[in-house]
Amino acid sequence: MPSMSDPRFSQTITFICSHNEDGAIGIVLNRPSIHRVADLLAQIDLSPQPSPLLKNHIFEGGPVQQERGFVLHMLDKEYDSTIVINEALALTTSKDILVAAANNLAPEKMLIALGYAGWSAGQLEEEMGLNAWLNLEATEHQAVHQIIFDEPPANRFMLGMRMMGLDLSNLSDEVGHA
Repeated sequence: MPSMSDPRFSQTITFICSHNEDGAIGIVLNRPSIHRVADLLAQIDLSPQPSPLLKNHIFEGGPVQQERGFVLHMLDKEYDSTIVINEALALTTSKDILVAAANNLAPEKMLIALGYAGWSAGQLEEEMGLNAWLNLEATEHQAVHQIIFDEPPANRFMLGMRMMGLDLSNLSDEVGHA
């Protein structure tokens, strides 16, 4: 929401990867870091084959465990530590997906992030009740892939707003009942 004062989340779009009775985890989709995939692969001693992927930015996935890597990707293969999100997307935290990326064997579309956004049990629901977040129920795989993988990061927040049929200038941070 426009009133989000936490600079870690102000005007972000966060994809919720897992949400259950224990809490929720998500990856911020529109905060690219200054680091590129080539930098990350070199840091973990992988010698990558030439690939356009190497120029992609690593994202700031959230404030929790920023030293840990998370790869949001198309589900065409499972790796050692893959969480299947739905029939089209997965989240992997194991090094084997980075080894595959270095050898040009990675999923066609992937977003690599350091850190994640996390909420304890009931916390996200409470924040949504306080009007801190907007919820975009993206059920069409094409729309989800567009916002995660295809749209330039700087445009993702506004794309999410348009997908909800909203104009940022018309939103209020006041909660009310009709």
